[in-house]
Amino acid sequence: MDRTNGGFSEAGLRTMRDVLTRHVDSGKIPGVVALVSRGEETHVEAIGTMRHDGGAPMSRDTIFRMASTSKPVTMAASMALLDDCRLRLDDPVDQWLPELAGRQVLKRIDGPLDDTEPARRPITVRDLMTSTFGLGIDLTAVGSPIFNAIFESGVFSQGAVPLPEQDEWMRRLGTLPLMRQPGEHWQYHLSHDVLGVLVSRVTGRPFETFLRERVLDPLGMEDTAFHVPADKIDRLPPSYAPDPQTGEFTVWDEAKTGQYSAPPAFQAGGGGLVSTVDDYHAYFRMLLDHGMHGSRRILSRPAVELMTTNRLTPEQEAARSALARSAVHVSFGQGQQGGWGFGMAVRTYRGDYAPPGQFGWDGGTGTSAYADPENGITGILLTQVGLTTAAPAQLIHDFWTTVYQAVDA
Repeated sequence: MDRTNGGFSEAGLRTMRDVLTRHVDSGKIPGVVALVSRGEETHVEAIGTMRHDGGAPMSRDTIFRMASTSKPVTMAASMALLDDCRLRLDDPVDQWLPELAGRQVLKRIDGPLDDTEPARRPITVRDLMTSTFGLGIDLTAVGSPIFNAIFESGVFSQGAVPLPEQDEWMRRLGTLPLMRQPGEHWQYHLSHDVLGVLVSRVTGRPFETFLRERVLDPLGMEDTAFHVPADKIDRLPPSYAPDPQTGEFTVWDEAKTGQYSAPPAFQAGGGGLVSTVDDYHAYFRMLLDHGMHGSRRILSRPAVELMTTNRLTPEQEAARSALARSAVHVSFGQGQQGGWGFGMAVRTYRGDYAPPGQFGWDGGTGTSAYADPENGITGILLTQVGLTTAAPAQLIHDFWTTVYQAVDA
């Protein structure tokens, strides 16, 4: 019988390393850093190099652009304000975000931008936390006037052009009609950027300052931030967005001259963090431990339960699942968990090796972080290859398959 590493079989961990190495050896993934933990045991693999043409090896402390894997972490700032009673879930946001007051809503999601009706009610804190405030990246609306307007207005935080500072960003967002009535429909991404502005305005401080004080510093997440300082920049690889047709490596963001090399004008909660496997391990272990980090409480137990259990109605969940399955050719199979909590996906059915209750999220720069309460597992996989081709998504899927095949009772 195999000896175990805190509930992972040694044969299973060897398989994990072999599968990760195979992806690097394919030439499609220059390097990867992966961490899995269960109980008191933590296992890390750092394979390959920082650049596609060689260079420094990947290491445990390599810093990665987290993209949408930022969402579960940045959500904690909003939860801290709920714990403090400085926000309530059903408070209208008008007093802090007047740009979102008195909204007009498209009569048809594919209709002209001026064919609108008044919103039936104000946008609430809950709407922002559940990604149902009425605006988002909705793949059912690709090519529509509103979808085009979102990108033309410059409010999408994963574009190649840096965002303006938060007041100008909110002004631009406020020029757009809502796609859906508040609270009606789950839509991706934009709500998390709005929440960063909300936290900043409620606290009267920069979003990152409050996030650092309440979450990052208490957890010892020293390498998690909205940019990489000069004394750490050598730990940041370039970010690649391979050509979708040829797979040729194209640099999306360079390290020393790129958009993460200096503090951004806008601290984007939807996708702006950089981090490491150990920092993310600390955060997801805190969630598994119901808000505790050692003897210190970071978030209340009910706050963590709200974040990590499904918050969608059956109708919203059905629409989200249908979107993920119909967009499988675009998402390469990501996003098929069913449910959504606050800031992360929550698996509501068994569709692959992971059980219901697993929570976390993936990022378009080739990142993945989830925790599984049933098995006590945390897993983080970080690479520098964006999801413009299937290769990084296939790596993420294979990583999670090997995590679960390595579980030993």
